[in-house]
Amino acid sequence: MLHRRTVGDVMTEEVVTLRPDTPFQEVAALLDANDIVAAPVVDDDGAPVGVVSASDVLRHETGMPDPQGQDGNDERAWGKARALTAGALMSSPVFTARADWTIPRTARELRKRHVKQLPVVGDDGLLTGIVSRSDLLDTFVRPDVEIRSEVELNVLGRILGLDEGTVAVDVRDGVVTLRGHVPEPRLVPVVVGLCQGVDGVVAVDAHLTATRAG
Repeated sequence: MLHRRTVGDVMTEEVVTLRPDTPFQEVAALLDANDIVAAPVVDDDGAPVGVVSASDVLRHETGMPDPQGQDGNDERAWGKARALTAGALMSSPVFTARADWTIPRTARELRKRHVKQLPVVGDDGLLTGIVSRSDLLDTFVRPDVEIRSEVELNVLGRILGLDEGTVAVDVRDGVVTLRGHVPEPRLVPVVVGLCQGVDGVVAVDAHLTATRAG
């Protein structure tokens, strides 16, 4: 089986966290000093209970419920604009991810929740990391040499058991070009499908012939 990278492979494990009683000025300073757009708020056990984003900080700074300074009637948003601590400023409930989630599942969850990152929790519900959109994008921008190595070693070698040199592999800008021979015709779509399943592969251009007729 191909190793499909998961949240656990790409997440940031060293997470800047806040406590519900963290003062507003400290919240703003931590976000700025660490150049991050959001930070999870955790309880005494280390379980995430909310998230404070840069937008939340801007609400407070403008004194308006909308970060752009527009008026609004949302009392919760007005509460954030007057917040003195992370607990009053945070968005809650918090949506979380698991380390074993696949990259596509996590991307769908980010889109569904309209957020840019998700705290990652373990079986005990405690924070183990954080995963962002940029972390997910990195899986699709792998170096060509890394993709080629996985195709040659894992797909052609370990999974299909083809002799080295049977199929030549070239990768440019994520496009995999295959040239060579496979034992039988039915393996051609199998090779293509497996290569398409490799993280970072944009397309597969196969020029393969079978040494035996189907």
